Amino acid sequence: MSAPQQAGPSPITRALTPVGRLFALGLDITKQIFRPPFQLREYIEQTWFVTKVSALPTALFTIPFGATIALLLASLTQQFGAQSQTGAGSVLAIVQQAAPIVTALLISGAGGSAVCADLGARTIREEIDAMKVLGISPIQRLVVPRVLAMATTAVVLNGLATVVGVGGGYFFNVIIQGGTPGAYVASFSAIAQVSDIVVSEVKAFLFGFVAGIVAAYRGLNPPPGAKGVGDAVNQSVVISFVLVFLINLVLTALYLELVPPKGI
Repeated sequence: MSAPQQAGPSPITRALTPVGRLFALGLDITKQIFRPPFQLREYIEQTWFVTKVSALPTALFTIPFGATIALLLASLTQQFGAQSQTGAGSVLAIVQQAAPIVTALLISGAGGSAVCADLGARTIREEIDAMKVLGISPIQRLVVPRVLAMATTAVVLNGLATVVGVGGGYFFNVIIQGGTPGAYVASFSAIAQVSDIVVSEVKAFLFGFVAGIVAAYRGLNPPPGAKGVGDAVNQSVVISFVLVFLINLVLTALYLELVPPKGI
């Protein structure tokens, strides 16, 4: 009689295993950040690279975002006779939601894909294994500078996206739709809080950090061959997008519950 075949892992186990490995990599990266030596030169080079490939697309992408929000809110406030609140609604929407999301999408799509492709190419060329044999931690030497570069660059680009988005919304509301400049600015200044900027920057940092972890995970674990690296890049971008929107939902809900709104 032939020995009974052992059953393979269940579908749930197969689905949760990559999640656990991704979470473990994130913890490892977080620990390695505070463990010397820090690769400052690599961090600066990666920060400049991510900024170079993401800054202009972020600015250009934010303009239609801000314009669309301003035009939509202006149309809605006119229907309800609350045109004076257009500035408050559009600017808060850009600061709290649009700017961090646009930054995360561009950081993931431009910077994250490049990081994943670089690490994936090193992995299939067995450079990562060679570093481990030599006693060099690839996480500390390669991954940490890239993840931190994406996170800190996201904070800077979020500020750029906020300024461009608010400027675009102001232009389209005041110039195109004939809104009042004073009412646009006054309504925002009456309801805005410093915490709105803080939560926006916190979102941007977390989005960049998560996108960097996902890019590193897929780059260090690509399918075999050059095609596998390309598939890993696509997967990293898609996974980053999904996680960014989930994290944004959680952070927005917590912010609205914990921070009381400012009265006019």
